[in-house]
Amino acid sequence: MFGLMRRYAARTDMPYLVMCGICSLISIVVLVSVGQSQLGGSNNKASVQLIASLLGMMLAIVFSTVDYRTLARAWPLHAVVAWGLVIPTLFLHNFRAGFLTIGYDAGGTSNYSWYRVGGMTFQPTELAKISFVLTLAWHLERVRGKVNRPLNLLGVLLHILLPVAAIHIQGDDGTALVFLGIGAVMLFAGGLSAWLIAGAGVAAVAGGTALLLLKPDILKGYQFKRILAVLNPTDPALADFTYQQNKGSMAIGTGGLTGQGLFNGEHIFVPNAWNDFIFSYLANALGFLGAAAVLLLLFGIGARTLRTAYRSTDALGRYICVGIFAALFLQCVINLGMNLQVLPVIGVTLPFFSAGGSSVVMMYLCVGLVLSVSLHTRRSRGLAEYAD
Repeated sequence: MFGLMRRYAARTDMPYLVMCGICSLISIVVLVSVGQSQLGGSNNKASVQLIASLLGMMLAIVFSTVDYRTLARAWPLHAVVAWGLVIPTLFLHNFRAGFLTIGYDAGGTSNYSWYRVGGMTFQPTELAKISFVLTLAWHLERVRGKVNRPLNLLGVLLHILLPVAAIHIQGDDGTALVFLGIGAVMLFAGGLSAWLIAGAGVAAVAGGTALLLLKPDILKGYQFKRILAVLNPTDPALADFTYQQNKGSMAIGTGGLTGQGLFNGEHIFVPNAWNDFIFSYLANALGFLGAAAVLLLLFGIGARTLRTAYRSTDALGRYICVGIFAALFLQCVINLGMNLQVLPVIGVTLPFFSAGGSSVVMMYLCVGLVLSVSLHTRRSRGLAEYAD
């Protein structure tokens, strides 16, 4: 067993896996602190995070040994499973069947994207995110060099927009935005014309503005007020919507260089500090140095993902890594923007750090995909050198 582990460590991208593990370790320690200071001493969030991180890391290692080409070719299997779980939530809202609730509204914001099984919740769009990256990478590889042809481009756009529309119907617009961003970045990597990109950008801005003017009720009331809360954070009429972000930015600002410490109980209270606003709590507890270390770790993971994409021996591997980089980058930017009060709160978690079993496990499955590309790229190069 030890010899097998040593051979695996020699072949895989261990620095990448170690950086992910360090992020999870920091998350667990911070969640213990959150539990002590804000959850009455409960370590439930940290315990779930520990179990999910260990399970996720084991699955990432197993996943990495499977050729990513095989996983992409198996798209009918994982697509049916993933979207077969998502589709019922479009029509069933808080539907109870024994110990199972389909379309569970976890946050009371008409976001019916969850399943509740007993006392646990699961968000199937996290699984669908992995399937989306794999299927879109496979699609782009099929039309490589011809993506700008009208029929090919239409097919890829439908591949992107149909899942986005489904997730919007669920009520999870934050995740829908991440899916849209992943699709856009992968399409760019697939060779979309710069002229088409510019035209699409102009059309999106003009169309979005016109839609809001003609149908202002397209945004739910709380969504519109969250946008206003960012534009005018001191408006007393928006106090219920600015409270969380005001507290979050205050926590970040008062952390100082080294922070208030993890377990001294003197932290600024931030609602949902264990989830969407864990960065605010972390910056308050660990200060600028701790926050900078977290950002450097996330930057390193993103850079290593792009490095794997660059070194891939085929387009499919590159597209997969680019898609996973896009998911990581977009979630980080949106979450940090929420914490810094420059973007509205839309329920996007910070990868590896925010509490949530399903999101952590699925993030590690993405890590496993990147490791699969890295491992099988090295194997392909080794075989090529041996043949020479």
